[in-house]
Amino acid sequence: MVQSSLSNSNVPHGFKGNFKQNIVSGFLVFLIALPLCLGISLASGYPAIAGVFTAIIGGILTPFLSDSELTIKGPAAGLIVIAVGCVIDFGFTGGQNPTADFHAYRMALAVGVAAGVIQILFGLFRTGIIGEFFPAPAVHGMLAAIGVIIFAKQLPVAMGVAAKGGPLELLAQIPSFFQKMNPEIALIGLVSLVLLFGLPLIKNRYVRMIPGPMLVVLVAVPMGIYFDLSHEHSYSWAGHTFNVGENYLVSVPNNLFNAFTSPDFSALGFAKAWKWVVMFALIGSLESLLSAKAIDLIDPWKRRTNLDRDMLAVGIGNTISAFVGGLPMISEIVRSRANIDNGARTRYANMFHGIFLLLFVALVPNLIHRIPLAALAAMLMYTGYRLAHPKELFHIYKIGPEQLAVFVTTIVAVLATDLLVGIAIGILLNFGVHIFGGTPVNTLFISQMSEDENGNSVVVMVRGSAVFSNWIPLRRRLEKQANSGKKVIAVNFAEAHTVDHSVMSRLEDLRMQFEEMGISFSIQGLDDHDSVSDHPLASRKLQKKRA
Repeated sequence: MVQSSLSNSNVPHGFKGNFKQNIVSGFLVFLIALPLCLGISLASGYPAIAGVFTAIIGGILTPFLSDSELTIKGPAAGLIVIAVGCVIDFGFTGGQNPTADFHAYRMALAVGVAAGVIQILFGLFRTGIIGEFFPAPAVHGMLAAIGVIIFAKQLPVAMGVAAKGGPLELLAQIPSFFQKMNPEIALIGLVSLVLLFGLPLIKNRYVRMIPGPMLVVLVAVPMGIYFDLSHEHSYSWAGHTFNVGENYLVSVPNNLFNAFTSPDFSALGFAKAWKWVVMFALIGSLESLLSAKAIDLIDPWKRRTNLDRDMLAVGIGNTISAFVGGLPMISEIVRSRANIDNGARTRYANMFHGIFLLLFVALVPNLIHRIPLAALAAMLMYTGYRLAHPKELFHIYKIGPEQLAVFVTTIVAVLATDLLVGIAIGILLNFGVHIFGGTPVNTLFISQMSEDENGNSVVVMVRGSAVFSNWIPLRRRLEKQANSGKKVIAVNFAEAHTVDHSVMSRLEDLRMQFEEMGISFSIQGLDDHDSVSDHPLASRKLQKKRA
């Protein structure tokens, strides 16, 4: 991996010199993380405290293992689908049988340990770049599908309705959720959603300083107290009787240490467990790598994360987290972005966020019990909406119709099957698009490359094709030239039949990275290629007269 050579003395480093900025950001991120960790845990079929364990370990441990300066490590909404699928496969009943639920939880922890060990191996064997194999539209489709699933599963919780079924079944039941809703619970959920969607529209800078999730908690807790959710009782509305009580509030233990739970490693004797191990390891690693790269792009000091080292840190964190009862962790993009926006300078902001979480749950766990589940569900619905934002559909369409086809197909496939099968279908369709478009099959994984060197400059010639499945060798070839001291690097596609969007997008990221290192980077040889759209990063195909 190319490391940035920035030597700017203004780049922050050290503990004391950045203490104020880091502790302030750590505290503000803690305010965001606490309710999200609780909500993600419950949506995953884990105890509410499990996500807090993960964030504490991700905050206090990983800053000393990873060189990622601004990412926040913790549980992520994107892994809810895998986590809840895992516990359901091991007999989770959703509260109907607490003994069976606890057993399923312990078996899922064993899966988490195994996945963490695999991620450690990913880091040790320097496989961080593998995340760049997946085609961009399939990855975005997978994330959008996860958003739809989260929204569908949390809507009944926000309305106080019990519901079962897969994503498509839940979407079909939405009208019935409104018919059966518990008005008091639904009001808490609705107000929470209004606050989350409305806060970005408010221009007052003092109001916008309050993190959205914390604002929801500050409003939802008094509403829960007003509706007396801490006591079992019934009420009437519009001629119907509804029951409310503590089951609509977050349940947490009074003693943090009593909540530690050990894995049941007998789970790994079942073949089905390894399906979930693979999903946790692959999808979790992919999401974490994508988040770390995205945060690097907006780092004010343009620092670059060693993705292999970061994967090692995440793997160690996940292994320890699962040993004590926590959810899987990744480099989480929403909290990481908030970390930057709040002025964080170094990795110690992540550490402070973990310390504040530890102090809160250790000293005042009873305050967590006051949070209505409907408020947490609303936060996750908002997260799901952002993952599956309608604007993404239009953005993909502008890049090219073939990208939209892969994007939509991946979404539908994930909703109808599961994450692994869904993204596999998206990848296969992307291969089909290339083959149908005339890309030589024998170039899908291997392209012929050669270099034309002249002093401190080099042109890398690519023949055959440059598509998502053969991008990694091309990237390594370009990084090798950068690390050898070349100051002018170009890649020439004059003899390449196809240059797809995934490659164009990743070349743009690489260009920015090279520029930060003082290296001039350019793309040549596309004059005889037709672009599938007007988008600057759209796929290109060599004109028929030259193909």
